Amino acid sequence: MAVFAYRGHGAAGAVSGQLEAADRQSAASALRARGIVVTRIDERVARAARARRPTRVKDRDLALYTRQLSTMISAGLPIAQCLAILAEQGESPLLRQLTTQVAADVAGGATLADAFRKHPRVFGGLFTNMLQVGETAGALDTILRRLASYLEKAAALRRKVKAAMMYPLTIVGVASLVVIFMMTFVIPTFAQMFKNFGAELPLPTRIVIALSEFVRAALVPAVAGGAAAAYAIRRAYRTPRGRFVIDRALLKIPVLAPLIRKVAIARVTRTLGTLIACGVPILEGLRITARTAGNQIVEDTVMMARAAIAAGRNLTEPLRGYPVPAMVVQMVNVGEQTGSMEEMLTKIADFYDDEVDAAVASLTALLEPAMIVFLGVVIGGLVIAMYLPIFKLVTVMH
Repeated sequence: MAVFAYRGHGAAGAVSGQLEAADRQSAASALRARGIVVTRIDERVARAARARRPTRVKDRDLALYTRQLSTMISAGLPIAQCLAILAEQGESPLLRQLTTQVAADVAGGATLADAFRKHPRVFGGLFTNMLQVGETAGALDTILRRLASYLEKAAALRRKVKAAMMYPLTIVGVASLVVIFMMTFVIPTFAQMFKNFGAELPLPTRIVIALSEFVRAALVPAVAGGAAAAYAIRRAYRTPRGRFVIDRALLKIPVLAPLIRKVAIARVTRTLGTLIACGVPILEGLRITARTAGNQIVEDTVMMARAAIAAGRNLTEPLRGYPVPAMVVQMVNVGEQTGSMEEMLTKIADFYDDEVDAAVASLTALLEPAMIVFLGVVIGGLVIAMYLPIFKLVTVMH
């Protein structure tokens, strides 16, 4: 893809900007699809622009993008005009660039779903399959509205989990930096001063000084080792075996595991319920749902359930053999018997969304006093250990 700078006239008057296209003709076609009469178009070197170009789209931006597209289609605007508006006024630079390419593909005769399917890293299988169903059924506005609601709730769920994790990580990070600073700069100053006392130092002080010397000697290797370990874990998580081992370990952490399970159940049931409500076949819906589970163990469970359904069994039967809460199994069974599977799945998702809220609140309430005690013991212990010799000296002088 090359970058082209253009000038022209649109509905709002004179316009200018840049866009990516395969060649000059494709760029001109994309601009015509956006209702722009081109007066000048020049190819530019795109190295700097590509270096700054974002590689992912935030959940909030994608949800807003889908909501805007749904609203414009519901208002009766043509697809080409909707895409042109989003390409010019979207908040995400990457979404604007991709929308320009989508508009060019649609103008060339591709369906909307096929045009979006060319960008799987941003528009996943759930997005494109629901678009395809909407185009086939002639209910694109309704499908996009449901998709927008799903993306908004999924983004809200991710924000809750991130908020629960950020607090303890921030506290531990700040405390670690304070301890390292004291061990590296403050305590060696005290240790140098204590050498002139000519007396044996208290045991806590000797321990802290020994720890300080160890930290100063091992700080660089420890940082390098930590960075190497983080890189190795990240690389391992990209492999099927590594991801399985890490995700299984996460599900065994005492405090974190219940939250991970609730988030996974909420995500899986909401995704599957939305797909079924939009008319996606159950087998395809389970395949897409498995990819959005966020945990390899949960993904494998969904795919096993899919295999059981493909073999002619119902969804409730295979779920009984997996570590799925009994309430979920019972509500799925009721949904199958009454023909209201999407409604039951949505109710399960709403229930577990509330459970996630409660779990996040409980986790925060549990971690706050633990963090305070941790900071008090560590920082306070270091300070007391350093002042013990001074207290002893004052007592002897008195």
